[in-house]
Amino acid sequence: MKQTLKTFAVGALAAASFLGAGAAYAADAMTLQLKWVTQAQFAGYYVALEKGYYTEEDLDVTIKPGGPDIAPTQILAGGGADLVIDWMPSALAAREKGLPLVNIAQPYKSSGMMLTCRKDSGIKSPEDFPGKTLGVWFFGNEYPFLSWMSILGLSTEGGDGVTVLKQGFNVDPLLQGQAQCVSTMTYNEYWQIIDAGLTPDDLITFKYEEQGVATLEDGLYVLEEKLSDPKEVDKMVRFVRASMKGWKYAESNPDEAAEIVLEYDETGAQTEKHQKRMMGEVAKLTAGSNGALDPADYERTVKTLMSGGSSPVITKMPEGAWTHVITDAALK
Repeated sequence: MKQTLKTFAVGALAAASFLGAGAAYAADAMTLQLKWVTQAQFAGYYVALEKGYYTEEDLDVTIKPGGPDIAPTQILAGGGADLVIDWMPSALAAREKGLPLVNIAQPYKSSGMMLTCRKDSGIKSPEDFPGKTLGVWFFGNEYPFLSWMSILGLSTEGGDGVTVLKQGFNVDPLLQGQAQCVSTMTYNEYWQIIDAGLTPDDLITFKYEEQGVATLEDGLYVLEEKLSDPKEVDKMVRFVRASMKGWKYAESNPDEAAEIVLEYDETGAQTEKHQKRMMGEVAKLTAGSNGALDPADYERTVKTLMSGGSSPVITKMPEGAWTHVITDAALK
């Protein structure tokens, strides 16, 4: 399936090149749906917009912020966006359920996901999780956690396992004593805990990367049918090329990138201190990626999601879930 998809898309790309030869491109509209609100997590796209990298590629790009009530995959399925940013676990789970998502680029090389616990809870290692209450994000973000618990052999329904608290997109359960651990990202919620008055010495963190259960985050996804349209393929190539230019600029100029993000934050909810700190952490996660998905990272993600005995996140090896066609053309 993957090879068939690749062959088909290569043909579409060649046709797009032929159609575009000798003709000036009009600015093509493209809409990107973010996974979350406007913040430095998505700095590369805002930098590309602000610096005119999309304009240089004859693209008229609209970036739509996400939020707690916005499911990127539903927006994509409903035609409200051309591309979405999603984590691979939720994308692969959606694909298995019938939504044909395809990863066309992977700007994030590393995972920023952690479980952050209070030391005074007595937790020193994952062996201490049984009997504890752990805060977990849902809406597609729960899959890495569920895979981890399955691999550890822990039930998520209490008893001898763990009790799952459905965590909002904040760290209140940890601060208010409702949970011994909460889900955090290295670039965001962890620092909310620090800003609330706890110190690093008060906490113990379990990075998914260090636990061997890291899965890919913040990839670019489209519907598979788009890859059969020469014009859409050509637009994707230009979009990825401009976006990766934006990401590499953001990595090299993190403070400026954070300031650009703040300019596009219409809510005014973000602070300069937090966004600059976030961008510094995000740069560590995008470092080492040129935008092309590393097959080894993909295979590690799939292996993690299929582990866990009777309750794996996905039940069969995905086919056609990613392609290098776009990045091969964008990065040459």
